[in-house]
Amino acid sequence: MNKTILITGGAGFIGVNAAESFIADGWHVIIFDNLSRIGAAINLKYLTDKYSDKMEFVSGDVRTDLDSLQQVVAKSQVVLHLAGQVAVTTSVVKPKEDFEINAWGTLNVLEAARQVGNKPLVIFASTNKVYGGMEDVKIVQTGNRYIYQDLATGIPETRFLDFHSPYGCSKGCADQYVRDYYRIYGLPTVVIRQSCIYGPHQFGIEDQGWVAWFAIASILDKPITIYGDGKQVRDVLFVTDVINAYKQAIANQATAQGKIFNIGGGPNFTLSLLELVDYLQQKLNKKINYQFSDWRPGDQPVFVSDITKAKQELNWEPKVAPHAGIDQIIDWTLANREILNQLVGKN
Repeated sequence: MNKTILITGGAGFIGVNAAESFIADGWHVIIFDNLSRIGAAINLKYLTDKYSDKMEFVSGDVRTDLDSLQQVVAKSQVVLHLAGQVAVTTSVVKPKEDFEINAWGTLNVLEAARQVGNKPLVIFASTNKVYGGMEDVKIVQTGNRYIYQDLATGIPETRFLDFHSPYGCSKGCADQYVRDYYRIYGLPTVVIRQSCIYGPHQFGIEDQGWVAWFAIASILDKPITIYGDGKQVRDVLFVTDVINAYKQAIANQATAQGKIFNIGGGPNFTLSLLELVDYLQQKLNKKINYQFSDWRPGDQPVFVSDITKAKQELNWEPKVAPHAGIDQIIDWTLANREILNQLVGKN
């Protein structure tokens, strides 16, 4: 009998890629999603057209549809909890909604998993934003980027938490609940603190995946706003690599459960915003229209994950280099240009 994985937010960007990958590995996939995200209905149709006999869709909201949530959790050996509000700027405008989705919604998922009795493994997609602005970390400028002065391998999981922005608070709250449900209730959980994930099926709009958004906006001739000076650096991770991290957490559950892992590109796969713009201008052979605005709350000048723990304990490391991944985003955007143009026009 095939194993079953429940993916909350499974019609989102990471969700659709994860669903396809787990189906390819022989899993039965249940998608639980309220389809509120731009592009979610398109992603769901993509999956159902190809894999209708290997998956099922349950329309539901992790905030409110608790009976149906518990039913699908009860059928699953693994719960991949991706449902969430993902934008810092949206969280500032709508902090209550952000909390309800990210913190309350996650608690509902955990409670469902605790109460069903089969103790599914819960993997939670957390964020590097739980570390806050890290104002005490010394940085220096070199060319079009900032770098850490002293932290050659990046920020480790032992870095103290400092939630900043409503988004950071809501995800950080969820992050700690997920970890503690292992300690208090013995529920197997893994927290994945993700850096900037990008890839196909990412119907990126502003503040919901900057790598994809910059590529989409560049191709569609839409204006780009750079918050800050553009020299801020992130370790970027192609979506197939983060999915492989989920799989390694499942394969190494005895080691991974109850733990937190930074999952990002690490020191070798980094980009500044201006470097991405430069690459897109070269690749697309065009001048890209962008402007600057104020820094966002809690925005780190540099974030690079120390991924040593994941390498050692999960036998995982990123494989897709930034330019190779960006080229795939460009190809996907060109293939979906018409629908993307329609969607971007709604925002």
